[in-house]
Amino acid sequence: MINCKQMNTIFQYIKANYKPVLITLAIGLLVGWAIAPSGSGNAQADAHEGHQHEEETVWTCSMHPQIKQNEPGLCPICAMDLIPLAGMQSAENADPNEVVMTEAAAKLAEVETSVVQLGKPVKEVYLQGKIHVDERRIAELTARYGGRIEQLNINFTGQNVRKGQKLATIYSPDLVSAQRELIEAFAVRESNPSLYMASKSKLQAWDLTDEQIAAIEKSGEPQVYFDILSPISGTVMMRHVALGDYVKQGMPLFKVADLTKVWALFDAYETDLPWVKQGDKVSFTLEALPGETFAARVTYVDPIIDAKTRVAKVRVEVANSNLQLKPEMFANAVLEARLSNEDVMVIPKSAVLWTGKRAVVYTKVPERETPTFLFREITLGPDAGDNYIVKEGLSVGEEIATNGVFKIDASAQLMGLKSMMNAPETHNKNKASFTVAGNCDMCKERIEKAAMTVFGVVSAEWSADAQEARVVFDPEHTNADAIQKAIAQVGHDTEKYKADDAVYETLHSCCLYERLDKQAVTKSSAKQSSQTKHAMVKVAGNCGMCQERIEEAALSVEGVTMAKWDKDTKMLHLNYGGKATVDAVEKAIAAVGHDTEHHKADDSVYGKLPGCCHYDRIGEPAIKEMPAVQSKHAMVKVAGNCGMCQERIEEAALSVEGVTTAKWDKDTKMLHLNYSGKATVDAVEKAIATVGHDTEHHKADDEVYDNLHGCCQYERF
Repeated sequence: MINCKQMNTIFQYIKANYKPVLITLAIGLLVGWAIAPSGSGNAQADAHEGHQHEEETVWTCSMHPQIKQNEPGLCPICAMDLIPLAGMQSAENADPNEVVMTEAAAKLAEVETSVVQLGKPVKEVYLQGKIHVDERRIAELTARYGGRIEQLNINFTGQNVRKGQKLATIYSPDLVSAQRELIEAFAVRESNPSLYMASKSKLQAWDLTDEQIAAIEKSGEPQVYFDILSPISGTVMMRHVALGDYVKQGMPLFKVADLTKVWALFDAYETDLPWVKQGDKVSFTLEALPGETFAARVTYVDPIIDAKTRVAKVRVEVANSNLQLKPEMFANAVLEARLSNEDVMVIPKSAVLWTGKRAVVYTKVPERETPTFLFREITLGPDAGDNYIVKEGLSVGEEIATNGVFKIDASAQLMGLKSMMNAPETHNKNKASFTVAGNCDMCKERIEKAAMTVFGVVSAEWSADAQEARVVFDPEHTNADAIQKAIAQVGHDTEKYKADDAVYETLHSCCLYERLDKQAVTKSSAKQSSQTKHAMVKVAGNCGMCQERIEEAALSVEGVTMAKWDKDTKMLHLNYGGKATVDAVEKAIAAVGHDTEHHKADDSVYGKLPGCCHYDRIGEPAIKEMPAVQSKHAMVKVAGNCGMCQERIEEAALSVEGVTTAKWDKDTKMLHLNYSGKATVDAVEKAIATVGHDTEHHKADDEVYDNLHGCCQYERF
């Protein structure tokens, strides 16, 4: 505290030095006045900025993301506290559909990712079943002749017997009479040998051995009692007779089974069947023999599903020399199976969100500073243990979230983006068609797969005949231009984009199509069809391997753009141009071992084909007599929609005299014809138009068209 003496000292100092003090105070006031407005303005600006920040914050409910408010509070539906939405919004440079997370949020959600790779999926299939008797090792003894059981050597079921062991003794009046006939015929065998042979054959048919017959002939007296011998070594599974029973011819006597080798039959459900193949290793255990494991291989898979249990039987064969495996024992098996020897695309099960209708994954967007993910629908293949096989929707090398996926989806749902429960709409889809070059089924699979990898594409179908791809897509997410780019990247020329030469050269030999130049790309489909020739050739063969061999041989001829062989009709459909000829194609096919209309395969090449490919050869006379020169081929455009249309069109075409084959493709709307004699294409078109279908040159009557079934009401030409 300052006292009076100190205060007087201060006042005296101020009086003595008042001028410096006044100058100091004046300077201080000026400085304060100068900085006061700026400080006030900044404070106001800061307050205003903070006010703006509060106004921009949107509050939502974690359980009901449709609720959005400008201020905090409670959800009007569930009364939960609202949370700020601004913190979960995407970065400025992110796609609107992307889910952007901070590093801290990703770590808190325990998000983990992995790269999509190819692999050979292995799955452990658990099966349950029982031990059964080997049906091939069962012998059923029946009475070859009527009689009475005089002696029974087998007293109970389950008794073990040896091959040739006596099971019972029978007295048969019919057998005694037959022996007397033999004795009498034996006496006159030189004068009447046919009677002797007939009597002897009768006893042989009744299972008497040559030694027994010779003994009867030698003794000259019929044998009253005969022994029933076991035909195999095994266990008596069933005894149908007792001592003193009278049996009729054909009645069952004993059932004997050899149990030294048994079957283990396991139940495989429909979901397990893709993994089960003949030759797969199986290890199984029995409840009756704990601690012991048996190993075997699958020898048979039942081709029919049981209608009641919905399972198919899987069989393994097991040696059982010590008879410790007994029929009807319960068994538990583990089968280690591979779906195929080829690499397929697999992803962990934890990466997939399954709604029951669709499978969803989140792909990581590359070149982002913070973890960013994008919603993607995929098509799954079989379950592979801890993994799923992916059929469509992903590409090798993409990075996907494998842990914390549900939390990513929850963030997307809160932001109103596409999510598991908020999938893209399926209406208002656009359709497009454009030219895509290709040759074979491998091309078809590659083109359609490339189109389906574009997000927003709902379906894609490519026709080798028309060289045209038809796609259905969501215009909000993609367009036809992006789809064509994706197809060109895998090696196929399109209307607007040419595939890179390096990618084209890596295609399989059968896929090396005729490249599209600028003029070819812009050609109309009508002009293309006028420059392309079509033919049908008869080629002998049997199976799918034959089909692959025949089509590859045909496509190896320069100028052939399409080759499709039908194993039922034995006809090869060809599209070709340039220098290619049907004769050159037939020679190429005969060179790989298949007879054609005009060229027979070399016998040495035919002999090297697999057993399933050994078809009925086309003989020289048949080859020469075939009226191939008189046969004509044509393709006609016919309007239609469905299977009913196909049946109606083909029946109408075949009703024209001289038409031998008619095949209509509902995708390309093209009718393939094979005809001869007085038949003409014009006559075929008229016949088709009369049943209600427009053709290139003949329009169907409106009244006939209106009478077609609803599903057959096509778009008129």
